[in-house]
Amino acid sequence: MDPSETTVKEFLFRMGFSNVVYEPDGNLPPDFLISGEIAVEVRRLNQNHYDGSKMRGLETVAIPLWQKMKRLIESIAGTDGNSWFVFFEFRRPEPPWKSIKPEICKSLLEFKNSTDKRNGIIYSTQNFQVDVIEASRPHETFFLLGGMIDNQSGGCVVPELISNIQYCVSEKLSKIGPYRNKYKTWWLVLTNYTGFSLDEDDREQLQQHLQLPVGWDRILLINPSDLREWVEF
Repeated sequence: MDPSETTVKEFLFRMGFSNVVYEPDGNLPPDFLISGEIAVEVRRLNQNHYDGSKMRGLETVAIPLWQKMKRLIESIAGTDGNSWFVFFEFRRPEPPWKSIKPEICKSLLEFKNSTDKRNGIIYSTQNFQVDVIEASRPHETFFLLGGMIDNQSGGCVVPELISNIQYCVSEKLSKIGPYRNKYKTWWLVLTNYTGFSLDEDDREQLQQHLQLPVGWDRILLINPSDLREWVEF
């Protein structure tokens, strides 16, 4: 299960669904099945560009940083029965990993050992920030890497989101085509890693300019850094 799928599973539990099955048909669509009836596909919403042969997410340059954070978080073993998602965001030029790794590790350990745990920022320095959000249920580890935001990404909020949502929706619709008739209801859940934080006006504009395409019964855009923030269109 990749990070977006892990986030969406958590989101579905928070929505009140308990019978959520991952990859019910194996390595084929859908990604999740709710109560044996609702097929759910997951797609990471990122900024894309055409490199001459294919679409690529602009944030792919941040993969090494993601991997380093993942290894650091996984090195902190043990759990007290609760679990917390770790999110980080950065802006280029990001500080050298060697300089911030000990500080991030210290902040994570201090949080784990604290008696007063709350959602919020636990580490912040120039161009780098780490947040924690409590999971709705216990996992095997105390910390789980929940997501990353690259604040260097550019573009105007609504036009950029509309363009990338339309691309992701079309791409996923093509993927589920051969399996569409197996389930009556299909949802698409997009995890917003574009770096944009939506306010009420942004959400209203998205809902005005984006119509539900034929082939999907519901499309949700969620904020992986705060699962309480989501919009449907």
